[in-house]
Amino acid sequence: MSLRTLGSSADLDGQVVLLRVDANVPVDQGVITDDGRIRAFLPTLEWLVSKGAAVVVASHLGRPSGPEDTHLSLAPVARRLAELWGKAVPLINGVTGPEVWTAVDALLPGQVCMVENVRFDPRETSQDASERLELAMEWADHVDATVVDGFGVVHRKQASVYELPRLTTSYAGLLVEKEVEVLTRLTTEPERPYTVVLGGSKVSDKLGVIEALLPSVDIIVVGGGMVFTLLKAQGHPVGSSLLEENMLDTVRGFMAKAHDHGVTVVLPTDIVMAQSFSPDAGHEVLPIAALESGVHGAHAIGLDIGPESARHFAQVVRDSATVFWNGPMGVFEFDAFAHGTQVLAQALTEVTGLSVVGGGDSAAAVRALGFAESDFGHISTGGGASLEFLEGSVLPGLEILGWQR
Repeated sequence: MSLRTLGSSADLDGQVVLLRVDANVPVDQGVITDDGRIRAFLPTLEWLVSKGAAVVVASHLGRPSGPEDTHLSLAPVARRLAELWGKAVPLINGVTGPEVWTAVDALLPGQVCMVENVRFDPRETSQDASERLELAMEWADHVDATVVDGFGVVHRKQASVYELPRLTTSYAGLLVEKEVEVLTRLTTEPERPYTVVLGGSKVSDKLGVIEALLPSVDIIVVGGGMVFTLLKAQGHPVGSSLLEENMLDTVRGFMAKAHDHGVTVVLPTDIVMAQSFSPDAGHEVLPIAALESGVHGAHAIGLDIGPESARHFAQVVRDSATVFWNGPMGVFEFDAFAHGTQVLAQALTEVTGLSVVGGGDSAAAVRALGFAESDFGHISTGGGASLEFLEGSVLPGLEILGWQR
């Protein structure tokens, strides 16, 4: 089977559609600081409205303990969506119950509303399948179809992502369709050289995708906090930098496997070592063989790849035909330690083939650093989902929509 998409066969005229999106955006004192995930699902919303559907937008935001966590209300999301779309998007106070059903049942074709944070109802993410099914059945009594357009949640069994699409007519939205199309290109005869750039905090978070990609990639470039475990495994002192001691033997095994597969592993040659983890910390650039030789000695902490490494990484990326990037090269949130990520992102915009930013912190970084989404071949909206897709894992939210590899 192939993924059920909206295409030309989905007749939703006059239907009430629950549009499950991923609007899990950063909110600071009620203000959304990055609306990329809202912009990403807007084309699907517009498509549904143009086809005469009445649309109920549903999303999660953070990990609330319940509706008492009012700071995780979707009110800022509803406001921003209305601004981007140019039409009203009323927020219904609740996830289920009489007030919600009255509003949903009264929707006319072309009208849109949003319900509160679906995780305000603990059944949404319950480990008990019967509880998730109970919530989905309540919704199935009030909607005709479900469109899943939140790629960031398709790797989880949740009521609105898995159970409800089982109970109703269901389709992948335009965003999810695009995500699957692009990520499939990365796993099926990608143009070469194929380079994967990995950063972020922990090797353990990326181990699965590293193992899965070894047979198919040409080059793996490693930066970010996870690089210190690799450097330590090679015998380099790393000061007080982030380190997973329990992963050292695993990393040595990975390096040996990479060699066996003929995969080139590119590591930094210099690191920006800082006095402390703070935006204004004193810092200096040191070669990887001497990371504890600076003024802060063994107390120094690595917060970015050095300029020599950034130039080398950028050249490797520019020389590649296919690039997948997941994880920043340093603490990009601090201006003093954003250079490596900035240089790498710029190189990615210059790739003549397919360039994919793999969601999560990488997507946040390119927007925070001033890049336009159109500068890249694709910016994924699902960091964890993207990695699990590349690992070859079964993603429940796609499986229920007919997807098979």
